[in-house]
Amino acid sequence: LLFVLGTVSCTLFLAVNGLYSASDDVIELTPTNFNKEVIQSESLWLVEFYAPWCGHCQRLTPEWKKAATALKGVVKVGAVDADKHQSLGGQYGVRGFPTIKIFGANKNKAEDYQGGRTSDAIVDAALSALRSLVKERLSGRSGGYGSGKQSRESGGGDKKDVIELTDDSFDKNVINRDDVWMVEFYAPWCGHCKNLEPEWAAAATEVKEQTKGKVKLAAVDATVNQMLAGRYGIRGFPTIKIFQKGEDPVDYDGGRTRSDIIARALDLFSDNAPPPELLEIISEDVLKNTCDAHQLCIISVLPHILDTGASGRNSYLDVMLKMAEKYKKKMWGWLWTEAGAQSDLESSLGIGGFGYPAMAAVNARKMKFALLKGSFSEQGINEFLRELSVGRGSTAPVGGGAFPKIHSVEPWDGKDGELPVEDDIDLSDVDLDDLGKDEL
Repeated sequence: LLFVLGTVSCTLFLAVNGLYSASDDVIELTPTNFNKEVIQSESLWLVEFYAPWCGHCQRLTPEWKKAATALKGVVKVGAVDADKHQSLGGQYGVRGFPTIKIFGANKNKAEDYQGGRTSDAIVDAALSALRSLVKERLSGRSGGYGSGKQSRESGGGDKKDVIELTDDSFDKNVINRDDVWMVEFYAPWCGHCKNLEPEWAAAATEVKEQTKGKVKLAAVDATVNQMLAGRYGIRGFPTIKIFQKGEDPVDYDGGRTRSDIIARALDLFSDNAPPPELLEIISEDVLKNTCDAHQLCIISVLPHILDTGASGRNSYLDVMLKMAEKYKKKMWGWLWTEAGAQSDLESSLGIGGFGYPAMAAVNARKMKFALLKGSFSEQGINEFLRELSVGRGSTAPVGGGAFPKIHSVEPWDGKDGELPVEDDIDLSDVDLDDLGKDEL
């Protein structure tokens, strides 16, 4: 346990109360208030880590109090009972008592104070550090780390989409909610956390956009929110856990790049997402909205209702729904229409007039499509879509380079079709012999 330059140590243990009280100008710091008081502060801080039983700490106490009074309103002076709060001392590499740290512009990089232990020496060192901080701000090299949130942003990522969670806010936001949460437990002093920070921030923005907010990336300062850290057994930093409704949290053990994080988030999203809707093309809006909003839209043209009846049509729709579920991670759009209802669309996709049921996969941005060549079955469609998903399969431009006019039609009522009622023709007044002569 070190005193000056690591040469003198305290080894005797005595049951002694804390060395400072509320009447002193020294601010008592604990794991509960350290982040708010020190890390999120604009002020320069001198912090003593002490043990009440340490004789060297006891001898420093009156000098530390005098320095705190002299620096009041200029530099903050604090003290941590690191014997009582060993986790806080451990975070800052405290190996001996007393250890004094200077928290300047970058609160995540505290400097060791190795000067004299008199109030004069302490005040001189504080004013020197303060001068350096002000000079840095003046030169524009440092804006100061006004909050823990800003300090985590210093790695280059904009953390606007990372949700900060605390002991108080965690349960109501995360537990038993429909959204999926990826939660990073970090410590402000942890180098690996700082490396992860810009990747986590960039991934949060991308994931929020691609999942429409259904997968959320969050962060918990485990040094402050120790209830959460204890509940989830956080032993190292950063630790990332995945929370899904009705399931125990699991550790994320993938890569730490934004692309790795995004890929896992999208997998979680698609695993939890309902299958996409299968919509009948009853208007131009249905086609355009679906195809414009997805990388591919899968369009099926089913036989006329008189050819299949309701049961036959439903069997084709069931095949499509199964394929939509199977490929829901691709986030494609799924559409269908009846043969002849959108004849111009059929022609533009090379289907027109024969071979029903048929299927085309359309890329509306490139106005290109691919046609199902195999059977309209789970196996045939699966092979077709699998080839597409890996970038294989022949494509052709949509006829005319754009979607043709789409006719507004009544949606299918789910019933068997009925033949059109023909007008009865009264043949009683027709001379059939004359008709025969005309034909000849």
